[in-house]
Amino acid sequence: MKHLYLGAGVILAATLSACGGDSNESDGVVDEAVRTPDSIRLSYVSRYSTGSFDASAAEIPAYDAASKRLFVVNAEQGELDVLDLSDPENPVKIDAISAAGIAAGAEVNSVAASHGLVAVAIEADPKTDNGFVALYQASDLTLLGSEEVGAQPDMVAFTPDGTRVLTANEGEPSDDYQTDPDGSISIVDFSDPANPVVSTADFTDYNGEEDALRSQGVRIYGPGASASQDLEPEYIAVSADGTTAWVTLQENNALAIIDIATASVTDIVTLGETDRSVAGNGIDASDEDGVINIKTFAGVVGLYLPDSIHGYTVNGKTYLVTANEGDARAWGEDNDAYWGEEADEDAVPPVACTPDASQGFVEEFRVKHLVHNSGFARRCGDDLPPQLSELADGALLDPAVFGYCGAEAGDSGDCREDDVLGRLNITWTLGYKTNADGSPKMYDDAGAEDAVAGDRIMYDTLYSYGGRSFSIRDEAGDLVFDSGDAIEQFLASDDCKLGSDRSIDCADYFNSGHDEGDAMDSRSDAKGPEPEGLTIGQIGDKHFLFLGLERMGGVLVYDITDPMAPVYQDYLNSRETWGVDPDAGNLEGYGDLGPEGLVFIPAADSANGKALLVVGNEVSGTTAIYEVQSVFNE
Repeated sequence: MKHLYLGAGVILAATLSACGGDSNESDGVVDEAVRTPDSIRLSYVSRYSTGSFDASAAEIPAYDAASKRLFVVNAEQGELDVLDLSDPENPVKIDAISAAGIAAGAEVNSVAASHGLVAVAIEADPKTDNGFVALYQASDLTLLGSEEVGAQPDMVAFTPDGTRVLTANEGEPSDDYQTDPDGSISIVDFSDPANPVVSTADFTDYNGEEDALRSQGVRIYGPGASASQDLEPEYIAVSADGTTAWVTLQENNALAIIDIATASVTDIVTLGETDRSVAGNGIDASDEDGVINIKTFAGVVGLYLPDSIHGYTVNGKTYLVTANEGDARAWGEDNDAYWGEEADEDAVPPVACTPDASQGFVEEFRVKHLVHNSGFARRCGDDLPPQLSELADGALLDPAVFGYCGAEAGDSGDCREDDVLGRLNITWTLGYKTNADGSPKMYDDAGAEDAVAGDRIMYDTLYSYGGRSFSIRDEAGDLVFDSGDAIEQFLASDDCKLGSDRSIDCADYFNSGHDEGDAMDSRSDAKGPEPEGLTIGQIGDKHFLFLGLERMGGVLVYDITDPMAPVYQDYLNSRETWGVDPDAGNLEGYGDLGPEGLVFIPAADSANGKALLVVGNEVSGTTAIYEVQSVFNE
C-alpha cells in the first residue's frame, strides 16, 4: 500500500516560483485550458446562498453546459433550485423544480445532467415506499417523463450517451426498523422519454448466502435482514463505454458491480479495512485530550465505508476513486422506547430498565463504555443498544492484543482513558471472538473462557468508522492506493491554511465540526475530517481529484493521473469564520460549511472560458463557485 505525503507549502511554493512571465498570468498563474498544466490550484469566485442553516438546502449540484444552468438539490424545500451560471461571479436563482408534481410529499434526493437533460431522483413519503426518477429538459424545465424505481433513490447518474439513467435505491429501514425495503439499482431507458423502460438490478439472488458474504467481509448485520434488505446502494460510477456500473454499498463496506445491459449484479466485492497499527495509517482517536495526537493503535482497524465513487480511464483501464467517509447504522436513536427507562432501584416499587430491541438498531458505541469493568447494565436507559445487552452482560479486551495500554485478564486498564482509546467510537457488531459456528465465545469477569457460566464477550479487534482517506481501486475493486493518514497529517501541519485568503492556521481548528465554532479536535473520536464528496476533472492529459471534507470543510485537490502515485495539488476552505458557533442569525459571514456534492466544469463548457468547480454545502446552504487555475513551470 502506498501513502501520500502532503507537503503543501513546499510543493505550491516551488510551483509558483518557477512560473514565467506571461501577459495573461496573475500571481504567476496562467489560465490556459488547452495545455496540460504542471499543477493546479483553486481560487474562490462566488457563492449563492439560500440563507438556510443546517437544513440541507444545498446538497448535490449538476451543470448543463448548453443553458449554463446549475441544478442544486435543496432538500429543505424538497425541490431542485435552478441557478443561472452565465456569470460565474453572480450566480442567480431563476427557478425551481418541485417533486410535488411527481408524488405527494415527495422530495428531491439527487440530480445529474447530460446532453441537455436533467435527471432527478425523488424519494417517496414514506421513504420506505418506492421512489421515482424524473427527466426534464434543462433549457426550459419541461418534464419529459418519469417512472417509479426502488425505495429511496439516493443518487442518480447518466450513462455517457445520455439514454439511460441509473438510480442507487438505498432502501434504508424505517426508524423503528419495522420496515426494511430491499436495496437495488434501477436502470431506466429514456430513449423515448414519454415511455421510459425500467430494469432493476437487485440482490435477491444473494438471499440465503448471508453467511458466505459475511465470511468474505461484507457487512450483513441488520436485525433479521436478508441480504437484499441489508445491502444499501449509496453512489454510482459508470464506465466510459456505458456497459458497467460500480455501486458503493456504504454501510456494508462493499462494492457491487453491475452489468447495465442485463440489469444484473455480477459481483459483490468486500473493501476490507485499514490497519491502524501500521505507520501511515494512524488516527487522532480522542476529542477530549485537547491536542493533535495522530498515532497508531494495535488492534484497531478502520472500515472504509465509502460514500462517493467516481471512475476515470488511464491507458484503457478504469480506476475507481472513493471518499472513505464512514457511516454507522443508527435507527431509533431518538426513540425512548428503544433505549428503555433508566433503572431506579430506590423507587417503590423498584423501576427496572426495560429497553425494546424491536424499536430500532444502533451499532455505534464508545470503547470506554464497551469495556467498562462493571459491564453494560450501567448504561441501560442511556446509550446501551439493547441488541448488545442481549449478546452479553459485558465485554473485555484481549490482553494479548491490548496489553500495550494496560489491558489484563478481566481488566481493560488504561485502554479506556480518554487520551488513549476510550473516546473512540466503534461498532460493537464486529471484533469479538467467536466459535466455529459464529456465536460469541463467552468469558467470566476474570477473563477466563467459560462457555457455561461466562457472561462477557472479548474483543481482539476494534472496528472504527471510515478510512479518513481516499482510495483508488481497479475495476475489479482491488486496492491500488490509499492515502492513509495523509489528510489528518496535512490538516495538522503548518502548510494547511483556512479561509478563501488562506490566512488561518488549520491546526487551530483541527478536526472541527461543520456546525461548530471554536471546536478543535471535536470530530477525532468519530470519523475525523470525513471525506465524503468527490469529482474528477480532466485538464489536458491530466486527471485531477477534487475531494470534499464534510466536517472540516474545504476541498483537497490531487493529480491522480498515475493511480498508484497521486500528487497533492491544493486545499481551499472557504469557511471564513471559526471562533463562534454558526447559526441562522450569523450565517452570512461564515462562508461555506459542510461540502456535500461537487461538479467540475471544463473551461470549454463554462460561461467565462475558465475551468470551474462547484460545491454544494449542506450546512451553510450555499453553492460555492471556485476557479480551477492552471499552473505552468515556465
